Amino acid sequence: MIARRTLIGSVALAGLATAARAEDADAARREDWPQLGRYAADNRRLADRGERVGIVFLGDSITEGWRDKRPGFFTSGRVNRGIGGQTSPQMLLRVMADVVALRPRAMHLMAGTNDIAGNTGPMTVVQTQGNLRAIVQLARANGIAVLLASVPPAARFPWRPGVETIAPINALNAWARAAAPALGATFVDYTPALADARGAMKPGLASDGVHPTQSGYDAMAAILSPILARLTL
Repeated sequence: MIARRTLIGSVALAGLATAARAEDADAARREDWPQLGRYAADNRRLADRGERVGIVFLGDSITEGWRDKRPGFFTSGRVNRGIGGQTSPQMLLRVMADVVALRPRAMHLMAGTNDIAGNTGPMTVVQTQGNLRAIVQLARANGIAVLLASVPPAARFPWRPGVETIAPINALNAWARAAAPALGATFVDYTPALADARGAMKPGLASDGVHPTQSGYDAMAAILSPILARLTL
């Protein structure tokens, strides 16, 4: 009987903890939906020290994971501003604080995965295109060169079962390739290095079919590094 009560108590506590986390997450979304507070302290640190920023990487968990799995890639002057789960409207609200205010020479923008997944609600490809266009235009208006990255391949999103992925990813990438010159941006296409013939991530390059492994980031770096070298970044 005591063991049963202990088990029931443990389950109840676990349920309360889960509810508390959900409530905290809801509160955070209400109070700071774009998560402007996430990098605020580090942005101030860079400004206070007068550190020169060469390039800012703006994106979601795929960008954030690059720093975590391959920190050596982020040498002095390369600043990572990826936030897991973010969509393009959230990044649009962050671009002034997390990119423009740092006065970098360039920005690497990778977004779209979570738009397709509907992380902040249903979105069309056209809506994502509008957000990406606005982010690029804000950067260019402030004299920042833009590297517009392709959306990485994925056959499915584990956190959104049943969502179509390949067709919208291809559509966004086709648009980005065509739009980049008119926007004054450079299109960075990771697809040949990451995708198999059907549009899924190649085996071994992602831990869950979406988020790159160390080998996945190495493949991305092989595409990006020559571009950064030309820009001396």
